Amino acid sequence: MRSVFKFLGVGLLLSMTAAVGLAQRPRAVDTSQPASDSKTSLPPAPQSFKAKYEGGVFGHSKTKMGTLSFDDVNSRLVFRDENNKEFLSMPYSAITGAFADTQKHTPTGAKVMRNLPIPYGGNLAGWFIKRKYQYLALQFDDPDTHVAGSTSFKLENKEILASVVKSVAEKAGLEARGEVFIRKKPAKDPNM
Repeated sequence: MRSVFKFLGVGLLLSMTAAVGLAQRPRAVDTSQPASDSKTSLPPAPQSFKAKYEGGVFGHSKTKMGTLSFDDVNSRLVFRDENNKEFLSMPYSAITGAFADTQKHTPTGAKVMRNLPIPYGGNLAGWFIKRKYQYLALQFDDPDTHVAGSTSFKLENKEILASVVKSVAEKAGLEARGEVFIRKKPAKDPNM
């Protein structure tokens, strides 16, 4: 009897291996539509948009809700709080890096739900609920104050984030390095 089960087990294993091997075949590539560059098809960034300051700039450690604006007349990026009062500004020339960052976090409601004393595992769903948040991450080096660091702003969605990163990079004169935009340091003179 055991030999029959061994034989069936080996046969089942061989048939599953063969099925997996047959499923691995080259796929046809659709070349009818040209590949479009996503960076060129982005809509322009809005002049002003909702954002949440996450900290990082010297002297401004608390998170705040407000709006982030492009001040092209004065060549700077401006964050204003809920009262439309200017909270901080960053000259385009001080921005040395920019990129779009997406992070998964557990919402507060899910954290509360997973700590409720519900019998029979009713609170297990709280451990699996995650939400994606989009951040505009900036590195800066201010020549006036000699302060360098990084900061981030939480934005509403991926579309706004992508267009804002592209606009910041263009206005600050940054160059693409994959998904990240950076400012190259000037080359040192070898004679000095």
